Amino acid sequence: MKQSLRLTGPIVVGADGSAGARAAASWGVQAADRHETSLELWHALGLPDYYFGSVPPSDELLRKVKNRGEAILREAADTVEYPHGPVVRTHLADDSVAPALIKASGTARLIVLGSTEHTRFTALFGGSVTTSLAGHSHCPVVSVRGRGWDLPSAAKLPVVVGVDGSPAARLAIAAAFDEACVRGADLVAVHAWEDVSASRSFGDPAGNYGWGAFTESARRMVAQQVSTFRESYPDVEVHQVVVHDEPRQELLRWSVKAQLIVVGSRGRGGFRGLLLGSTGQSLIHHAACPVLISRTAGS
Repeated sequence: MKQSLRLTGPIVVGADGSAGARAAASWGVQAADRHETSLELWHALGLPDYYFGSVPPSDELLRKVKNRGEAILREAADTVEYPHGPVVRTHLADDSVAPALIKASGTARLIVLGSTEHTRFTALFGGSVTTSLAGHSHCPVVSVRGRGWDLPSAAKLPVVVGVDGSPAARLAIAAAFDEACVRGADLVAVHAWEDVSASRSFGDPAGNYGWGAFTESARRMVAQQVSTFRESYPDVEVHQVVVHDEPRQELLRWSVKAQLIVVGSRGRGGFRGLLLGSTGQSLIHHAACPVLISRTAGS
């Protein structure tokens, strides 16, 4: 197997005691095992949120918040630690969730979040936090969604990456190749190049515009972006899909038959504004499998 081209560092998982957090921890420990790195479980106390203006919280409240955070981390660690598994560490952060995890992303390989509603103590798993991290994290961010991703049958499913020709898509392809390699999975590169009504764009209400040239051009673009990584990952079987459809709908359809969806944090064409618009929000809230949003420092 070729040496990974991706980031080094631990897998960082956000923990808040919810079912979504437990799913994220389970996904994270498997990822740490695959990538031969350690797992860090982070819980954000959110102490700034307990201040009323300049008035600090009482010592009693601070003790309760800290004790609860420590209990959550102990439970999470007990859930994922196993003999001969990756090293598991815990970290209790004073800051609010997004700032704490953005800081952690500076030395992490992946940030992993669950996908449930937030509790009264944190908003860790809300889409807004995932979106914030997708815009500011220094490493890729994973939203663990769907059911059955931990079943043996899921290992036979492909890793799917959205491609649009942008620099962000290149990062996504690199991450997708790396994930497909460590999973022993096929890679499906998907380009859906219509994100607006074709009839409105080309003044053809009958929908008779000749799309053959556009499709062929899109196929060449996908082949060119994918070819960059084939030599580094010769064992990864690659399939290319070009469709005349909305990216949001196409990626959601693929999420039903994939073990992981990989997208760029932003792009152009069909994936423009991915994590700020309907496509990104749909993946975060409705994808049927985990979603990896590729990021690197400065991207």
